[in-house]
Amino acid sequence: MQNNIFSGLFVGQNLLTLKEVDSTNNFLKNLLSNSKPVPEGTVIMAEGQYAGRGQQNNKWHAEPGKNLTFSLLLQPHFLDIAYQFDLNRAISMGVYDALWPLLGDALKIKWPNDIYYGNKKLGGMLIENLLQGSQIKNSVIGIGLNINQENFPEDAVNATSVRQILHKDYPLNDILADICNHVEAWYLKLKAGKTNFVRDTYLSRLYWFNVEKRFKTNGQEFTGTITGVKDNGLLIVKHNNTETTYNLKEIEFLNKQL
Repeated sequence: MQNNIFSGLFVGQNLLTLKEVDSTNNFLKNLLSNSKPVPEGTVIMAEGQYAGRGQQNNKWHAEPGKNLTFSLLLQPHFLDIAYQFDLNRAISMGVYDALWPLLGDALKIKWPNDIYYGNKKLGGMLIENLLQGSQIKNSVIGIGLNINQENFPEDAVNATSVRQILHKDYPLNDILADICNHVEAWYLKLKAGKTNFVRDTYLSRLYWFNVEKRFKTNGQEFTGTITGVKDNGLLIVKHNNTETTYNLKEIEFLNKQL
């Protein structure tokens, strides 16, 4: 693996750049299944992916060489499996902190871990925790962000990119280094036991938090307000003075005017 000088302690210090791969998460998982140990903080970056994946087996469309598609290895043995969503929070905020100086307060984290600018999707992540007994042995974290892409497929109706927002290109490696440095900082906060700070900050950056919006569940539309996220990651939505919790596949955000 080639070395890359990032300013963090370990995230990104081991960087492997690939021309093309089916999915960086798959590549990293295959690497882990070999007998040779893979250092924590290893980053696999691909110029192009032909089978990139998002949440719920959605495909991730990214123009080769224009965007960030990479996977990162962390080994959060300290994290209780019941609270593994805290890792989602920490990673989301690392990405947020890297992009905020460019994009400002219109940047939000859409539950559980998409990155939004206004009502448009900039990117997202897929975290695959590999368990050993009651411990998280490895976390393979795939991140896809639209950086310099200008045109998107017709079915990507709410996609946007940093290029579309700011009308200029940005060096991918610079943004990658910033993300790695900020992800490491939030990960170390989590490791140091600053769990409440991590959870509170995540909530303060959440898309649609404390705002009345339209949602859909079980085929039914309703008006509700996101009031929180449970420790285990379930979304809390208040409707008719009742708070209900939802898992990822149980609720849909509807961009409709009230």
